[in-house]
This record gives sequence, structure tokens and C-alpha cells, in this order.
Amino acid sequence: MHELPITQSILEISLRYAEQAGAKRVTDLHLVIGKLSYVVDDSVQFYWDMIAKGTMAEGAILHFQRVPVEFLCLDCSHRYPVDDETLACPHCQSTRVKVASGDEFRLESIDVETSDTSDVNSVEK
Repeated sequence: MHELPITQSILEISLRYAEQAGAKRVTDLHLVIGKLSYVVDDSVQFYWDMIAKGTMAEGAILHFQRVPVEFLCLDCSHRYPVDDETLACPHCQSTRVKVASGDEFRLESIDVETSDTSDVNSVEK
């Protein structure tokens, strides 16, 4: 259920940036979501389809890029992907680690149509 307020924020941001760019329509949104973020793509898409109706973002395609989880060893600074068996650093075996990636959630870019000739411009967020 936490996807609804997240999706509402995405819509608000995309409409604000589209308006600033003089857009006629929002065509695509590119979302980066870490595997640890607990955001469900299908839920975001479901809410998007409902709340974007009647706005310049109606029909916009959501593109989801999932980011794998990586840890950073606090002892040797080695960065490595998470292993299902252990969290220990494969380089030095330390368990003093922190999440380096995989917990992010951001709107990477917004593609908008700005003219009658269907020009598409990307607005980087």
C-alpha cells in the first residue's frame, strides 16, 4: 500500500517538470529501484494507471530498472554483490559491511513531447 503515495509523488514531480519544459505530454518515466527498497513494480504501475488518468501523463510508459544489492566492506573497502549464503566480505572475511547499492529509489528521467511534431525530449532528474 505504500506504493500509492510513492506513485503520487512520481506523478507530481513528472507533471511539474513537464510543465516547466513546456510539454504537451509525458511519454516515458525511468525509475531506478534497488532490490532492498521493497517497492513493487506492478503496484506502482497499477496506481499509475489510475491516478495519471486525465493528466498530461496519462498513457506514459513506466520503465523500471532494478539495482542489485552490493555491500562495501568497512575494513578493506572491497565492494561486492550480496551472496545468499553469507554477508562476509569475500576479500577479507570481515562482517563489518554496509549497503553500497540496492536501497535506492529515484526517478531517473522523464521523456516529454513538446510540440505538434511529436518531438520527445528527456528531462533528467
